[in-house]
Amino acid sequence: MVSAALQERLLSDEVKAQGQAILARLQPTGNHLASKSPTQTTEAVTAAPQLTPAEPQAALWLLVLDFKADAFRNGMDPLSFIRYLSTLGEIQYLLVDEQAWPPAEAFDSESCYLKFYLGLYACTQVSVLEEVFEFAEDDCTLDIIPPYTDEAVYAQVLQHANPDLQAQLTELVTQASALPEAVITQTVLEENQETTPKPQTPITPASPPTKTSSPPKNTRENVSIRVDAQRLGYLINLVGELVIASAATKLMVRQHGINEADEAVATMESLVEEIRDHALQLRMVQIGDTFARFRRVVRDVSKELGKQIDLQISGGDTELDKTVVEKINDPLTHLIRNALDHGIEAPEIRRAAGKPEHGCVSLNAFHDSGHIVIQISDDGRGLDTQKIRAKAERLGLVSTDQHLSHQETLRLIFEAGLSTKEEATNLSGRGVGMDVVKRNIESLRGSVDLESEVGKGTKVSIHLPLTLAIIDGFMVGAGEEAYVLPLANVAECVELHQTSWHVQDRHYVNLRGEVLPYLSLRDFLQKETDRQQQQRRESLVVVRFGRKRAGLIVDALYGELQTVIKPIGKIFQKVHAISGATILGNGEIALILDVQGLIDLAYQEAQQTQGTSGRLYHA
Repeated sequence: MVSAALQERLLSDEVKAQGQAILARLQPTGNHLASKSPTQTTEAVTAAPQLTPAEPQAALWLLVLDFKADAFRNGMDPLSFIRYLSTLGEIQYLLVDEQAWPPAEAFDSESCYLKFYLGLYACTQVSVLEEVFEFAEDDCTLDIIPPYTDEAVYAQVLQHANPDLQAQLTELVTQASALPEAVITQTVLEENQETTPKPQTPITPASPPTKTSSPPKNTRENVSIRVDAQRLGYLINLVGELVIASAATKLMVRQHGINEADEAVATMESLVEEIRDHALQLRMVQIGDTFARFRRVVRDVSKELGKQIDLQISGGDTELDKTVVEKINDPLTHLIRNALDHGIEAPEIRRAAGKPEHGCVSLNAFHDSGHIVIQISDDGRGLDTQKIRAKAERLGLVSTDQHLSHQETLRLIFEAGLSTKEEATNLSGRGVGMDVVKRNIESLRGSVDLESEVGKGTKVSIHLPLTLAIIDGFMVGAGEEAYVLPLANVAECVELHQTSWHVQDRHYVNLRGEVLPYLSLRDFLQKETDRQQQQRRESLVVVRFGRKRAGLIVDALYGELQTVIKPIGKIFQKVHAISGATILGNGEIALILDVQGLIDLAYQEAQQTQGTSGRLYHA
């Protein structure tokens, strides 16, 4: 469109008429120079923009921005570009072209139909504006028309524009093509000075008033850059090795008693920790983009089921490691489809139950104790524990005389083959999926919790670590070995006194009035201790995960350390309560303990010795 005008192609009569109309509106501006001869006028207008090259003037730029259909799918946010342009100047016009929008019934929520005519009043350059859209060049068509461009270019814009926008675009074009009054006034004064020659004085450096009168120059550069995921992963691995090397250096300085190096080591350790945090932040992405993809899932499934369902999203700005985000898409999809099919009732059933016909599924994300929590909730029929129990008994998952709490009964739906739906559909009902969801979440060192009330709805809470690479750890000892607990899961450490910490030799402690199940780490790992270690006082490390708390009895507390998570081999994958390994500063390997698994074991042992779970403490 713009290039056609710049190549001086012939214009149609209609375009010429539009150009004449624009020139007519500019006529009052041209009258300022009418009293001069044609030669003088031409020279003045030509020289006007160059009179003060050191002080560029703000003017109105016209930007035609047309996004392609796949812009949303490629992660583009058109509004983010507009917000950034507002930092370069003032957006005086923002016109949306609706001509290319499809009918409502053919509208695709994942396709982009946006086209903008934007009038930006700014003191800038074409190169600066092009840099704004550098990473969107494959997802949009951009035309930048500088101020005071030839009228034929503006006429081409008007010719191809939506007729509904002609009036507003004509006003924009009129202002963008008009020479500023300050330039015209300065031109007239310059010509008057030429009639009375004066001795010329050398140009002096700009004075402070000149600096304050010039428009502020925007020095902010585009700070976004695309980085290959493999390079970023390699950087994270190098940072992990740097953390291990830093720990080794610190240990060596302490062992050799080099006091002069303590300050340097402390500074290096602080810098390494800062590098670690910033490197991990590079891989953090907002979960809102993942949430937004489910709008289409909700729309399509609700239409297929004949239900009226709305999706509410909150916490979309919560950040999570990109590798974790990529792996939770399938579990989230299954949970949402279950909420749509199993949870939300048909409109007539909701109406009979006194509920609004429109059901609601909510997606929420927030941070909690060093973890991210993702909640999927609905206001549907809820889970019937009696129905779940009956189905589990038929499948032989539980015996008829086995006592189960409400929470334990709900968790039966994670067993393979169990489904509360009588008839299988193409969406659900086969009893396959919830066990896979639980397994996938646990592979990310996460957990799944359920809350449900019949007639009110169901809430599924997924607890996930923020990152799978480097964490803050807390090292403890059991026997001769050292083990690492994620620091985010450690609530407190308490010194044990043999005469007051246990109750009737059962697997729970009375911690300031709290009945807390515990697990001896030494007994669980079957570690032997020498006589000197046996004389030490044991400590109770209170750990938490989700809504549960438990105590771990350890032989030693070594303190905090930066922990680089290393994967463990397949031989350890089915070992309960071990999630990974790390390399210590002395080169030895320390296992990273799975807090969730340890808490579950503590509850199981307490139930076996106590005979009931009713007296156990839940946070």
